[in-house]
Amino acid sequence: MSKNLTFFLSLFLLFQSAFCKTYQEEINSNKIKEELSELVAQAKVPGMIAAISSSEGILAIGSSGIRKVGIKEKLTEHDLIHLGSCTKPMTSVLLGTLVSEGKLSWETSLIEVLPELKDSIHRNYHKINIWEMLTHRAGLEANAKNWWVHGEVELKQRRLLILKENLSNPSSIKHGSYHYSNLGYLIASCMAEKVTGLTWESIMQKKIFEPLGMTSAGFGPPGKPGKTDQPWGHSKTKNKWDPRQFDNAEALGPAGRVHCTLADWAKFISIQLPNGKKIALDRKILDKLITPTGTYAGGWIVTDRSWAKGLALTHTGSNTMWYAVAWVAPKVNRAFLVATNSRDKNSHAVCNQMIGKLIQINQEK
Repeated sequence: MSKNLTFFLSLFLLFQSAFCKTYQEEINSNKIKEELSELVAQAKVPGMIAAISSSEGILAIGSSGIRKVGIKEKLTEHDLIHLGSCTKPMTSVLLGTLVSEGKLSWETSLIEVLPELKDSIHRNYHKINIWEMLTHRAGLEANAKNWWVHGEVELKQRRLLILKENLSNPSSIKHGSYHYSNLGYLIASCMAEKVTGLTWESIMQKKIFEPLGMTSAGFGPPGKPGKTDQPWGHSKTKNKWDPRQFDNAEALGPAGRVHCTLADWAKFISIQLPNGKKIALDRKILDKLITPTGTYAGGWIVTDRSWAKGLALTHTGSNTMWYAVAWVAPKVNRAFLVATNSRDKNSHAVCNQMIGKLIQINQEK
């Protein structure tokens, strides 16, 4: 009889715990929705989505606003968002998997992988290595002169042509100094494409999206062309939001062209949280990816925050029509994610304001 009593008591406590957790998540989700509704109205943006997550996934989430100005369809918590440069941590992890497999090392130089470029690019670039590219210290310009050239050429070859054309002359940037560079992420990905024989997009699917169950993840503008099955991005024209279903050139993909739901974004971020999603990387490589040279590591700005009890990772992303922000606090097993389907001069401040609200909601009991 006592064994039965113990069993039923344990079962009751388990259900009670699950109920309390679900109830708290619902309360927090409602708080997020209220804050978003107020902020969307105040900032006059088309829409926003925000979430608190942990190693277990989304803990609380909310959305407010519309998918496209002029259309009544609501932005939902399950909609796709464009990550912009928040793609960079994913590209860095992709390179980490190739390091783990022995196909590359962090110190592998450009010419080691692509010796055929030796006579086509300036000698100053011969020895730049993968880690320098991922941490923006390879002495590279911020962007290619033209990301849209060679559109008729196969994608891997197109990226190589852009690489060659942009490295033919010496850079004005000092090697070893910090200079944010989308071009660096293109070059690192050309190296990944060479050693695998696959496009960056195919490697991402194989090494990142599929193992983590990121079934919503893809590339380019979300949704079917011309439809509002997913949100559109927006840019400001004469103080009015102009809806645009557009994106950066395909060649720039490794630096900022991923889209996915917030739930799938949280799956990726969980690899840096305690007991988070597993991927084919050991702790040594995962730690390397968040160990900065200066303040920037493998796709993350690394800093300290009191609410994070120390280490905090952050990044923003925008393709000029969307704006996304992530803050990750491994020591407290939390991540705070915000995205808006719009971009103007106020987007950073608006999204950071919502990040602050999420942190506050998480701290409330």
